[in-house]
Amino acid sequence: MWTYTNPVKIRFGAGSFQALASAIEGRRYAVVTYPDEGFRRLVAGLAENAGDPALVIDDVAPNPDLKLLGSQCGRFAELDRPVELIVAVGGGSVLDSAKVFALAAGDFDRVRTCLEAGQPCTTEVIAMIAVPTTAGTGSEVTCWATVWDNAAGKKYSLSRPALYAETAIVDPELMIGKPRALTVSTGLDALSHALESIWNVNANPVSARFAVAAAREILDCLPRLIEDLANLDLRTRMAEAALFAGLAFSNTKTAIAHNLSYPITLDYDVPHGIACSFTLPVVLESVADLTGFRGSALRAIHGDDLSAGARSLKSWMVSLGVATGVEEIGIAIERWDDIVTAAFVGERGRNFVGDKTSFGAAAKSLELV
Repeated sequence: MWTYTNPVKIRFGAGSFQALASAIEGRRYAVVTYPDEGFRRLVAGLAENAGDPALVIDDVAPNPDLKLLGSQCGRFAELDRPVELIVAVGGGSVLDSAKVFALAAGDFDRVRTCLEAGQPCTTEVIAMIAVPTTAGTGSEVTCWATVWDNAAGKKYSLSRPALYAETAIVDPELMIGKPRALTVSTGLDALSHALESIWNVNANPVSARFAVAAAREILDCLPRLIEDLANLDLRTRMAEAALFAGLAFSNTKTAIAHNLSYPITLDYDVPHGIACSFTLPVVLESVADLTGFRGSALRAIHGDDLSAGARSLKSWMVSLGVATGVEEIGIAIERWDDIVTAAFVGERGRNFVGDKTSFGAAAKSLELV
């Protein structure tokens, strides 16, 4: 028996950003975005069609941190009356921040308490429209967000079904011109979401089909896109693949590669998309004997011989200029051993259908360590 659920209404295609004003439906809204000039122009254009936002949070930083999130939440509390809607326009950090604001509704302390105590947050949630501007995060169709506490060296996951956006507007035109490094990192994040949803105890046949479609498209499209960053057709293909990956792991969460990634991002400042993907060939090798619909899904992506597929995936990543070794990333082997041990006992590690012994053997075989 299995189930699949995703309640987000999706508007996809070039020019779909123009539908945002009508999706707001005259509600009092706040905008969450980045401080860059391009995003200011998007907000200004939105205001012309939907009226001025009641609040603009435009100082979102990568890997949203508790301290900044608390300050930003305070701005919602200062409004003369609450907003009815949050519009998030940006990458994963913007969408994750917007989910925190939606749950906090101006009171960050209750969110902090839930995060630090590991308890569910049982508060009302502000409605949200998600407009991703990168092809990678999938956050526009998931109900969780990653929150960092850099001072304490911790990472938290905020998860609540009410945090699904009511609408996701995916416009590939907003992704044109994004730099090569960002395009690679976000594309690899999407690939990781797809593969992690397959070698996952929570996988189901529907999530697997989304994952296969996403992974095959990314493997074919990403090398072409990074050589032609202004190509709308390639941006559209990558946007759809990232969306499909989001629809896949929205029902499974991630697994071991992501659990390995968190301390690497926190302690070594490695971009999330790189940190969660450089171990993918090793994870694939470690489950080369996987059977059932999960094994079939992986073979639909990588071919009948998954060990050969793992080596091919490593070569593919090298061709993108991505490090595929622990020391290349800058991690001492002794530290790596601790990271692996902790990752396998964490929640995302427990989602993985494989085991630590097979992972260790694969790491040596593929020269990860």
